[in-house]
Amino acid sequence: MIFHSDCGCQYTSHEFRKIIDENEFIQSFSKPGYPYDNAVCECFFKYAKKEEFDRKSFANANEVRLATFEYIDGFYNLKRPHSHNDNLSPNEKEQMVLN
Repeated sequence: MIFHSDCGCQYTSHEFRKIIDENEFIQSFSKPGYPYDNAVCECFFKYAKKEEFDRKSFANANEVRLATFEYIDGFYNLKRPHSHNDNLSPNEKEQMVLN
């Protein structure tokens, strides 16, 4: 798991760093004054919340985990058109490039 964020004090604090280490996450930071490397993540989460997570209630973390994988594998990569990909899904664009 990669946790990507800006360099805000809440993400660089000792307490937060301890949580990252205990869970064996890799921490990734945006370069100071360069927010663009976070744009892809922000765009993905914007649509994930709008299309999947804001419409449901979850009883536990396992339900969230399952919904996440279903969203990514069953919809986002398989069916969701992306303007950057000429309105093809990521899987369709990848197949096109490979063929």
